[in-house]
Amino acid sequence: MSRPVVQLSCYTKHHRKDNTFVMNTVTQTMRFRQSLLSYAEKHGVTKAAIKYNVNRQYIYRWKRRYNGDIQSLSNRSHRPHHHPNQHTEAELRQIANFRRRNPHTGLVVLWVKLRRNGYKRSITGLYRVLRRQGQMAVKLPNPKYIPKPYEQMHFPGERVQIDVKFVPEVCIVEDAKGEKFYQYTAIDEFSRWRYLEAFQEHSSYSSAVFLEHLVKAAPFKISCIQTDNGTEFTKKFVSDKARPHLFEQKLEKLGIRHKLIKPFTPRHNGKVERSHRKDNEYFYASHKFYSFSDFQKQLAVHSREYNHFPMRPLGWLDPLAFLAKYRNHASAPSV
Repeated sequence: MSRPVVQLSCYTKHHRKDNTFVMNTVTQTMRFRQSLLSYAEKHGVTKAAIKYNVNRQYIYRWKRRYNGDIQSLSNRSHRPHHHPNQHTEAELRQIANFRRRNPHTGLVVLWVKLRRNGYKRSITGLYRVLRRQGQMAVKLPNPKYIPKPYEQMHFPGERVQIDVKFVPEVCIVEDAKGEKFYQYTAIDEFSRWRYLEAFQEHSSYSSAVFLEHLVKAAPFKISCIQTDNGTEFTKKFVSDKARPHLFEQKLEKLGIRHKLIKPFTPRHNGKVERSHRKDNEYFYASHKFYSFSDFQKQLAVHSREYNHFPMRPLGWLDPLAFLAKYRNHASAPSV
């Protein structure tokens, strides 16, 4: 009965004839065998087999193999010296030549190219050769997207982002279950001041009403509104352009410029999109709405809390305090 393999190992140095050092692994199993043979030499094979809980054949086998060097007590490799189906020298040269000319080509593409030139081996056989020879593909780094520097705003109302958030269905419960609620959001890029309003429909009319309420509620004059290309904000991508769009009409009446972001790039409306993610985390994840009026009340509280919450981009001031500081600085006489 053989002794189970133990994980511990250490290293010993052995001199070669050319005075160089070779590092050899000495496992605890090898030390066990050395101790076993030493005991058998002094007390006999039978007593050693009883003491070390192994059979006599195990001791005789290692006695025949032991030559005084502990390395002779290591397990021999079971790997065959020769395999009838191993790659020929010609095939290895062919693989090396193709790899040299195609250092970045992946395994499948390289295998297909080799097959077209007479290579008959399987793709798994090619993989083993490439790994053994250290010829795996060298992956090129992916080109990194370098965003353009974001345009900085210089005064409140210079640009306000607007978007609509669909209220999660799981938040609408009891009598209100099955209804759809919408959160209209406006955020000033300069001060991060935000205005929220609840609606029961998602349309150009709701957008126009929200804009009118926003202009009245904002503590500054709005110069530009930025939105995505949704039909609640524009008719740019709608075939029927004959009828005027209510939201765009309202903007024109108020003298506010309308800026549309590039299609399919919500990151250009990043501040309002990020604020919606924060709403999910800090508001919708922990609130339920039993009616539309209940949703309106809770959303109003959430909006007030947001505008009184300190933020890092504002030097740890809340949006209202930041606006007050800006007004004081702007009104201070220059020296």
